[in-house]
Amino acid sequence: MSRQLDNLQGQIERITFTSEETGYTVAKIKVSGRSELVTIVGNIVNPTPGEIIKMKGEWTNNPQYGEQFKIVFCQTTTPASVHGIEKYLGSGLIKGIGPVMAKRIVKKFKEKTLEVIENDIDKLVDIEGIGRKRIEMIRKAWEEQKEIREVMIFLQTHGVGSGYAAKIYKQYGNGSIKVVQENPYRLATDIFGIGFVTADKIAEKLGFTKDSDLRAEAGILYVLQELADEGHVFYPYELLIKQCKDMLDIERETIVKAMSAVSVAKRIVIEDLKVDLAEFRENKKAVYLAGYHFAEKNLATRLTTLANVPQSISKIDSGKAIQWVQEKLSIHLADKQIEAVQRSTEHKVMVITGGPGTGKTTIINAILKIFAARHAKILLAAPTGRAAKRMSEATHYEARTIHRLLEFNLKKGGFQKNEESPLDCQLLIVDEASMIDTLLMHHLLKAIPPTSTFIMVGDVNQLPSVGAGNVLRDIIDSGIAPVVQLHEIFRQARESSIITNAHAINKGIIPNLSAGKDRLDDFYFIEQKEPEKVVEMIIHLVNERIPKRFGFDSVNDIQVLTPMHRGTAGAGNLNVELQKALNPGDEGVSRGGRLFKVNEKVMQIVNNYNKEVYNGDIGRIISISDEEKEVIVSMDDREVSYNYSDLDELVHAYAVSIHKSQGSEYPAVVIPIMMQHYVLLQRNLLYTGVTRGKKLVVIVGTKKAIAIAVKNNKTEKRYTLLKQRLMGTMDR
Repeated sequence: MSRQLDNLQGQIERITFTSEETGYTVAKIKVSGRSELVTIVGNIVNPTPGEIIKMKGEWTNNPQYGEQFKIVFCQTTTPASVHGIEKYLGSGLIKGIGPVMAKRIVKKFKEKTLEVIENDIDKLVDIEGIGRKRIEMIRKAWEEQKEIREVMIFLQTHGVGSGYAAKIYKQYGNGSIKVVQENPYRLATDIFGIGFVTADKIAEKLGFTKDSDLRAEAGILYVLQELADEGHVFYPYELLIKQCKDMLDIERETIVKAMSAVSVAKRIVIEDLKVDLAEFRENKKAVYLAGYHFAEKNLATRLTTLANVPQSISKIDSGKAIQWVQEKLSIHLADKQIEAVQRSTEHKVMVITGGPGTGKTTIINAILKIFAARHAKILLAAPTGRAAKRMSEATHYEARTIHRLLEFNLKKGGFQKNEESPLDCQLLIVDEASMIDTLLMHHLLKAIPPTSTFIMVGDVNQLPSVGAGNVLRDIIDSGIAPVVQLHEIFRQARESSIITNAHAINKGIIPNLSAGKDRLDDFYFIEQKEPEKVVEMIIHLVNERIPKRFGFDSVNDIQVLTPMHRGTAGAGNLNVELQKALNPGDEGVSRGGRLFKVNEKVMQIVNNYNKEVYNGDIGRIISISDEEKEVIVSMDDREVSYNYSDLDELVHAYAVSIHKSQGSEYPAVVIPIMMQHYVLLQRNLLYTGVTRGKKLVVIVGTKKAIAIAVKNNKTEKRYTLLKQRLMGTMDR
């Protein structure tokens, strides 16, 4: 017997809580005939104060919150009363209208306000503060919210939270519903934040079968992209089939057929392996996403060409040049530094690698001085803004990020510097080269003139790039270019416990964990086993102890770096706890389960070429506007605007993963290293974390966990054939 549902109608007065992912909402509504506001709970699509809501449901009595109406079905309509319309417009629903402007508009047009906006919007020009520009903004926003509402209702009925509706609408416009109905799997590849799993759920509700060709094809592309995100440029054919079979739960024949279809469509490339490598005895085929295959082959061809074409500047006598530059800079170069400078004058492509304090900056400055004396056109670059800034400060030459160097322009369709419009340089030096992934190196090499000298400087013992590939390691191992490895730590650097301990870690030696016990030092270890106590200690260090003892600012100067995202001492939980301590209060905008507030420390987690902000960039929120539905973030002394719908590109950054910290230096770092992090305890991870600290490193955790990390020199396998292509054992 079906239950009898009650009917209730009222006007939304305020929203206590709403989840963008699920639509679950707690709100207060005004019901005719009741003096008290009524609490309603349940799923509502994009609830807005002022709306009239008609519901079917049942009354419940919550022990903590009292009487509530639990929604089973509901529909919302625009308000009819003057009060309701004012609340509705002032809620931030329409970009360009805030509470003050809503009051003025409703005062003028009363009950006919929404009718005027819908049918005769130009009349708004009579309102103080509204000009033609704002009218156009309101007109556009009004049309969009109507369309978005329609899209939201459609998506919600097919299992998608309303939080993605704005993104879907932004991507496909008025064709949103048509696209989703025809191929919901497009959402997984086209829209950041919607993965295959979500798209798959929508497809199921729309009637797509488990073994449909569309699902298998989308699944293959999804798995390959996930593997690329883990660092693999390709994946062995049979291992890929197994991964797809496990994830999709369908027969091998369906996957093989789909693999053939996406190959014919040129979305992937299946290449026969001509190298006899142990791990490929059972897997004689490599499967690439098409873009990665082109990039890897092209990278190998261009680097080989660059290494062999004569340089444009006249030959330099390296012996005389080295003697001259030491006099000019008043320095005495060590043997390895002399070798590096000498090779830079004799070879078109070279690599200089070494840890902190080994004199890489001195070498760069000597090379710059020699090439400048020949009036060579010189360019400097680094993968991140912070690394480029450091390079500029150390050399007194302008250094740019690789993206800015290559003049990325979204409207014009990508990097503007390429083989047709090359960089104007005879010498290019790139720092932090270990961070450059396959795709970025491919684009960089396209833009380097064949007669230029290209010098890569980096630390090959750090973690490999966040993006796919192991480019610097493959170039070194291929032998295509001379490599100078620096090991000697110079006198001034030897006085730093950070540097001496980093080099000890790199050699597989346990660092000196009692370094700062009896004197003020730059490296400390605090023993703590319990994860909860580790978190308490980190908060105490960041909020009180380090600022008091060393004078560092808790937010701007101190960075918590952690091996993992999950767990008590993972980035996720640490950010929640550090936010409470460093930026308390509940005023802000909530997105994706995160509350963003003014003064929040945030990090970009995806490349956004339109905004010129990139994965790993850190900034501070300086303003939030409900009226404009906009958050302004200061990044590298530049203000970047985010619509509310873009906020899933940001995460809190009081604590970040060690992977995300590559290329950055911070005055002080605090690193939890615990047995809880066991699966990620590797030497290059600990080494990378320690070398991010410029003036202070504090490790909180256990000696056992540190020992495991130091002894574990096995790096995660990344499937790449760049080394083989550079050596000529695979096709270029």
